[in-house]
Amino acid sequence: MAKQKTLYTCTECGGQAPKWQGQCPACGAWNTLVETVAEPASANRFQSLAKNAPVQRLADIEAADVPRFSTGVSEFDRVLGGGLVAGGVVLIGGDPGIGKSTLLLQSLGEIASERRALYVSGEESAAQIALRAQRLSLLDPQSKAGELKLLAEIQLERIQATIEAERPDVAVIDSIQTIYSDALTSAPGSVAQVRECAAQLTRVAKQSGTAIIMVGHVTKEGNLAGPRVLEHIVDTVLYFEGDTHSSFRLVRAFKNRFGAVNELGVFAMTERGLRGVSNPSALFLSQHEQTVPGSCVLVTQEGSRPLLVEIQALVDTAHVPNPRRLAVGLEQNRLALLLAVLHKHAGIACFDQDVFLNAVGGVKITEPAADLAVLLAIQSSLRNKPLPKGLFVFGEVGLAGEIRPSPRGQDRLKEAAKLGFSIAVIPKANAPKQPVEGLRVIAVERIEQAIDQVRELD
Repeated sequence: MAKQKTLYTCTECGGQAPKWQGQCPACGAWNTLVETVAEPASANRFQSLAKNAPVQRLADIEAADVPRFSTGVSEFDRVLGGGLVAGGVVLIGGDPGIGKSTLLLQSLGEIASERRALYVSGEESAAQIALRAQRLSLLDPQSKAGELKLLAEIQLERIQATIEAERPDVAVIDSIQTIYSDALTSAPGSVAQVRECAAQLTRVAKQSGTAIIMVGHVTKEGNLAGPRVLEHIVDTVLYFEGDTHSSFRLVRAFKNRFGAVNELGVFAMTERGLRGVSNPSALFLSQHEQTVPGSCVLVTQEGSRPLLVEIQALVDTAHVPNPRRLAVGLEQNRLALLLAVLHKHAGIACFDQDVFLNAVGGVKITEPAADLAVLLAIQSSLRNKPLPKGLFVFGEVGLAGEIRPSPRGQDRLKEAAKLGFSIAVIPKANAPKQPVEGLRVIAVERIEQAIDQVRELD
């Protein structure tokens, strides 16, 4: 028997190389080449994902709004941009045991009361899914989730035939790494299989109008396992965040062709499954009996929702030659940059201090509007004096010490005022033209000015 020919495929770009090498020759990524079996090319594999159409003028095309339907879970709808779209493909990834299957089973249970829904499981038997549904109270007499159709199958061709026969409005594939196609000889979960199965399922979704939700596993680094092309094919990419030991789960949209990117949904894990949290700011604010040093409240913007998060800093004398810098939930490199700005422009030195930074509640903050809150928290911890009660801040700090405006400043102010905060230190460009009731606004232009104003409040 002739030896099977092997190739090395890049998990990032899908490029191929005849032998292994440390760097992908196509995209330049390191340590991404994986050995795969060379597959014979077949004509029917390479088809367009979208329906073929003649050349048209842009002005002649009717720009109709995409109709949506609810998933039955309000926070899930928020992340998706208002609900599911017919023919849309959603990819949802996250750590094992974080609640992906639970959320989708809950959602399909709600959808099944009004629409046709199909749950395809490649990891669990139908009995296991029924047991989970029983735990989630989906099989109660008053519940209509009993209409949900289940299929335990991992062969792509059978799944396609079932979707064509049943014509569901929504289909869940749990998970894409377990599905294999007979057209390929490689094992399920390989780069070729995942790429082929995802493309075929996307094609089915676009042609039949079925909304398909695919579950994807993640690697140790937290990225979706399999080729990066998986994220390019689908319409929406969602990630579960949060610690499995905590009862709270965050679902963030990293890509959405039908809605806002970086939208955040907050869930609480209960005995009856995942429940949406309507006021997530309460999760990320610590309840102190009295004000404590090193704590500053930030109003961050997650998608369309302003969110109040407590930033905590601890500054302590370093007993080693190289002081430690640690940031949890915020960018590590950004912390070093801000400490340099603090020293240069405000005259506050931390070169002999250990600096630890934490965003309460396990939320990850990526926007630069957190800069001012970080510096005020560090300054408060260094002086060992708490910031005034009812104070909140936001604003980006530049290398020259200036405080730049943040987008949607008015929404942030209104959200904080609604939750009972009374003092705001914000960039001058974000100062409201009309006074906000119950809110004292201090508009600042430079970091040293912000620190002086906060000291005067003491």
